[in-house]
Amino acid sequence: MVGLVIVTHSATLASGVAELARGMGGEVPIELAGGIEGPEPGLGTDAVRVAEAIESADQGDGVLVLMDLGSAVLSAEMALDMVSAERRARVLLTEAPLAEGAVAAAVTAKLGASLDEVAAQARGSLQAKIAHLGTGEEEEEAPVQAGFADGSATARLEVRNLLGLHARPAARIVQTAGSFDAEVTVTNVTTGRGPASGRSLNELATLGVRQGHEVLVAARGAQADEVLAALAALAERDFDERQEPAAAAPPVSEISSARSDEGSLQGLPGAPGAAHGPARHFRAPEPEIPTSPASDPAAEWEALGRALERVRKEIRATRESVAARAGDYNAAIFDAHLLFLDDEALLEPARRAIFEDGLNAAQAWHTAADRVTAGYRSLDDDYLRARAEDLTGVARQVVAELVGGDRGGRAVVERGIVIAPDLTPAETATLDRELVEGIATAHGSATSHSAILARSLGIPAVVGVGEDLLDVQEGTPLVLDGDAGTVDVDPGEEVVRGYERRQAEREESARSAVASARQPAETLDGRRIEVVANVGSPADVDVAVANGAEGVGLLRTEFLFLDRDSLPSEEEQLAAYDDVAARLNGMPLILRTLDVGADKPLPYLPSRPEANPFLGVRGIRLGLDQPELLEAQLRAVLRAAAAHPLKVMFPMVATLAEYREAVSVLTRAREQVERAGEIAGQMEVGIMVEVPAAALAAQAFAPEVDFFSIGTNDLTQYTLAAERGNERLAGLADALHPSVLRLIQAVTEAAQRQGKWVGVCGELASEPLAVPALVGLGVTELSVNPPAIPTIKEAVRQVDSGTAAALAREALRLASAEEVRALLAGEAAPIAGSEQAAP
Repeated sequence: MVGLVIVTHSATLASGVAELARGMGGEVPIELAGGIEGPEPGLGTDAVRVAEAIESADQGDGVLVLMDLGSAVLSAEMALDMVSAERRARVLLTEAPLAEGAVAAAVTAKLGASLDEVAAQARGSLQAKIAHLGTGEEEEEAPVQAGFADGSATARLEVRNLLGLHARPAARIVQTAGSFDAEVTVTNVTTGRGPASGRSLNELATLGVRQGHEVLVAARGAQADEVLAALAALAERDFDERQEPAAAAPPVSEISSARSDEGSLQGLPGAPGAAHGPARHFRAPEPEIPTSPASDPAAEWEALGRALERVRKEIRATRESVAARAGDYNAAIFDAHLLFLDDEALLEPARRAIFEDGLNAAQAWHTAADRVTAGYRSLDDDYLRARAEDLTGVARQVVAELVGGDRGGRAVVERGIVIAPDLTPAETATLDRELVEGIATAHGSATSHSAILARSLGIPAVVGVGEDLLDVQEGTPLVLDGDAGTVDVDPGEEVVRGYERRQAEREESARSAVASARQPAETLDGRRIEVVANVGSPADVDVAVANGAEGVGLLRTEFLFLDRDSLPSEEEQLAAYDDVAARLNGMPLILRTLDVGADKPLPYLPSRPEANPFLGVRGIRLGLDQPELLEAQLRAVLRAAAAHPLKVMFPMVATLAEYREAVSVLTRAREQVERAGEIAGQMEVGIMVEVPAAALAAQAFAPEVDFFSIGTNDLTQYTLAAERGNERLAGLADALHPSVLRLIQAVTEAAQRQGKWVGVCGELASEPLAVPALVGLGVTELSVNPPAIPTIKEAVRQVDSGTAAALAREALRLASAEEVRALLAGEAAPIAGSEQAAP
């Protein structure tokens, strides 16, 4: 490891710089040569002390010497003549700034960098300060640099994404770059901005990369070539982003926010639809930031770390909630929020503010976030400027954790139209859809993540209305038109009648669009396939039924346990299950017991740290580890089953012993309900097949379970040992891989022999291309995301069972998911012995 020597005229100064550097560099050897020792210590430098410090700091990898001024440089040069020629060859004197250079050098040395690399980082340590404060002089435009002074590997990539490198694609770059042993920088070749660190979401965003821009990626390190290949593949896939998002922003004309006529406020269309109801103010409180200096910087830094971890858990819980209601694609907004919490562009300035400037943790974090936010707002791209609000919301969460303030704003407790200065994505995601008729904000844009979420959640919204909106009194009647971008305040009867007429037309149009979806899904030869819905809240059921769902094949009960500080009571659970079942009007409901664990922790449940939570105590394992938790849920389920056609299934079952133990808990719960004088309903009991062991043992399970529901998401990851979020393994994590299809076949064959049925509730069921294969393998129920129901029903109607069975047999003989997809798409070359061409 490279060692450091600090040479200063003042011993106190040297000690302070060393304390700062050690706070960043940990075990990096740092030796001091500050001031003059002797009977009368004082200011000055001593070449002998410098030479001794060099010898002590040298561990064989070299020594970097940092100096303050004047005689310090002379003393260091004289010291080089006092050490051996061998040692002298691995000592560098640097002109780097003392404090910034020492910190940068210590951080770099800690990573095992070479002496030249450590020196380069020390010399460049002023760049952040220069960029922030400016030099005050006009500089000639420099040619685009790759980001490293030496010969690094580079690649030029074209950005084709409609919105450029906004939060999602930038997050994919950070995640990919972070999974390789290499330093990565990105430069916007088109504009000359950069380079920016490939591991900083904020730095990447400030490059202002738009659609059609070319970026230069440079990599240096052991896996430089590999990371460039992965990033090139990522760019070729458009950074794994849908080019035509389902929740696209409505057309927006160039209009200013103002009163269009008396009583009407003009804004921008945020999310389509209309609403009529009273105004309900939502004001997020700004936490009061203390101004007292930090008496113990280390304690402040630790407090910031704890706050970041608590907010990280909150964001993960919000992501889970949004994924259940609006799908993983829209929930990915919160992946970028998680990256904010780990971004060195925020953490490093906060750390310096605490240790160098003596700020308390809340001040330091707020200041760092403000500076990065200002960088976003300075961009000339509307979409990227809107990201400032995302960071503001996350920063507010962290500050609130540090000062103990309210993070959620005043909850909306009455039905109406929410009006607010603006809403963060987290605030939008946690709005009660049962109460919120619409959203109107004074600020914001149609490209904000809050507007995107509103569209995904089906909440009409108008944004950028202006400050006049905030003068509207609580309870004032409003008519909001998300298509026109207008808010009518205290509208007259004519306006209300116009709204009612347009709303009736919208509803009729929607009914017409889903008319065919309400018909049963039968194959060409008359085989019935049930198409049901995956839902994550009672409100989702209404959407599913409107789209033609024939029931619910997966109720994620986590919605009852998230975003709260304590367990829901048995009565609260019963009310929720009754509500969901009642909305189905007698159609079947399959409820999955609580599926959380160390990978998806709940703050109020005791849990132990696990080296690999993905393979730890999760799903049914947690329920069996804490049987009182599972019993309470099953009692509520049994009581609900007394009045509704309800089934229950256990998640993450790996062995028959686990299933039998879970059934024992169910039996105890039934006895408890009956002893209390209540009716415990009869219901089918099944398992989710998410672990390969369960699929391979399906023949043993089949006589005892009533049904199987295959969760292809986890089944694929466990089968191929490939986590879906890992960029380097993206090609493996495909549920159409023949290995996964063979496991599905093992389950369906075992079930058929016992007269049991098999459903699929993973994302594969929502993929139209997969429908012929699943039908051909013997699956009789497809549980899909509500918006996909009409498409999947139509896909079933195009399938012939015999043809599908032959196609499935062919797919099982193939070697890769790519070949299976080609076969299903009708693009594969004829294979010897094939009796059936792909449809």
